[in-house]
Amino acid sequence: MAGHDVKDLSLGQEGRGRIEWADRDMPVLRAIRERFGRERPFEGIRIAACMHVTSETANLMRAMVAGGADVLLCASNPLSTQDDVAAALVTEYGVGAYAIRGEDHDTYYGHIHAALDHRPSVVMDDGADLLGVLHADRREGLFDVLVGTEGTTTGVMRLKAMEADGVLAFPIIAVNEAQTKHLFEDRYGTGQSTIDGIVRATNVLLAGRTVVVAGYGLSGRGIADRARGMGAHVIVLEVDPMRALQAVMDGHRVMPVADAARRGDIFITVTGDKHVLRGEHFEVMRDGAIIANAGHFNVEVDVPALEAMAVERTMPRGEIELFRLVDGRQIALLAEGRLVNMGAAEGHPASVMDMTFANQALSVEYAVRHGSGLERRVYVVPDEIDTEIARLKLRTLGLEIDQLTSEQERYLATWDEGT
Repeated sequence: MAGHDVKDLSLGQEGRGRIEWADRDMPVLRAIRERFGRERPFEGIRIAACMHVTSETANLMRAMVAGGADVLLCASNPLSTQDDVAAALVTEYGVGAYAIRGEDHDTYYGHIHAALDHRPSVVMDDGADLLGVLHADRREGLFDVLVGTEGTTTGVMRLKAMEADGVLAFPIIAVNEAQTKHLFEDRYGTGQSTIDGIVRATNVLLAGRTVVVAGYGLSGRGIADRARGMGAHVIVLEVDPMRALQAVMDGHRVMPVADAARRGDIFITVTGDKHVLRGEHFEVMRDGAIIANAGHFNVEVDVPALEAMAVERTMPRGEIELFRLVDGRQIALLAEGRLVNMGAAEGHPASVMDMTFANQALSVEYAVRHGSGLERRVYVVPDEIDTEIARLKLRTLGLEIDQLTSEQERYLATWDEGT
């Protein structure tokens, strides 16, 4: 049996059912897994992955195993692990799994070190915690690694900072930058799953509420669109003038966080930065304000400041902590300020993760084949991979598109034909 630290191995059969249900809605990754099974591109490759331990991730691990890889998975978030899936990976699919939902800080990092004990030649990360520990504390393992992948905006920012500082030890494929990932996961996946997490945790009606969305990247746009679609009034917080202008043109109000703090009913952070909501904002929020985070790390909300301001803390529902302040106002924090779509719901739908994990699988294949020619920097997913995934996705949807005629191709390649 593969190495593991999971909640309960007897949950394996239940987890297998969940994994196979997700697989039904992941036809692109399934096609890649079938090809990997024939071609075995990862023979002799050891993979350590630090990702959300969900049914969708399990199907990515199955694809890597089908390709011949020796795989070990640990959690990239203490609250996102599905314990039955973690058990099934070990008992049903031969994948090492180190993940327990709700694990504490020491266990979380102990599991990361267990993944590095696997002596990986490929590292797959979500948030760059595994890559960060490898570069900071486990440098002896750097010599084994050919390449890494990173699947989050926050992680890519950290790795680009490492590249700029000259400390990045091997090439990284930024799966997060693939267009098929941006379009499906960031906008459609985050938009739906974040609202899902908030509604599951609170059972509040969004219609008529004022929802404040901090950050108007693709994820923020998806959240804002879906909140408005459910009848909410949306306020957007931004520091980028172009994004702020786009939010205005999309029909949302835009203002500084200090003004929005007085107006909002529900606050959702999705910036990738630290302390977007702070003590001075909690001081002016309405009684009953709800705070959720949709960014990868639990730093966007200054939770220690909120804890310091509270005179009483209660848990009225599973993923809600209620902070009562000295003046009697109450502020609700969802999922400990961690990813609300993972902590209070099931994350992105499988059909969304089909695109992201197809990018992960093909990026690792590309990196293994071309690793010796890659420099120690962050690369975007090659266009041919992105295009192929889009083509496969259209095919699985039963859709066809036109192709340029030879006359059209010649016209686009010349300059001398005008009106």
